[in-house]
Amino acid sequence: MNNKLLLIIYLFLITSITTQAQTANSNNPALNDRGYLVKTGEQAPNDFEFALTDGTKTSLKQLRGKVVILQFTASWCSVCREEMPHLQAQVWNAYKNKGLVLIGVDRDEPLKKVQKFQKDMKITYNVALDPGANIFGRFADKKSGVTRNVVIDRDGRIVYLTRLYDEQEFASMLKVIDNLINNKNARVN
Repeated sequence: MNNKLLLIIYLFLITSITTQAQTANSNNPALNDRGYLVKTGEQAPNDFEFALTDGTKTSLKQLRGKVVILQFTASWCSVCREEMPHLQAQVWNAYKNKGLVLIGVDRDEPLKKVQKFQKDMKITYNVALDPGANIFGRFADKKSGVTRNVVIDRDGRIVYLTRLYDEQEFASMLKVIDNLINNKNARVN
């Protein structure tokens, strides 16, 4: 009986501490940025090039005038794998011929591994290498996780940021993309 009471007290204390920590974190604006170093409405960093898995290179400067989605990913990321088929079907297939560019930015993995990942996932959108997570580090703290999308408008401004794969957040992102594609003068801030 004594052991059961101690266990109940222990579980209660752990639950209380966890709840307090979560509440403290949710009230801390620095922790609510989800690891991003950029914000919506800001100009996207564009002082780098993407080395794509097909050997070509591009940059955000070259892509100006198009709606760009950067999908930060990695082959070891299960949440990325869950999200990628949705990006392929609902974003890339739907808008690839309408002025949209989707680039998967693979965090710090070698070319062969990234190419296999792209093939295994049946992804037809471009994937770029990100050695040392240097591109990732322009958008988010390198200590934070992948599975994030950055939506950039035709003028190079960040208009939407996602973190992890959440169906509601993904649906909201789709509305933003659709608005950007179908209303070329639309600004989403």
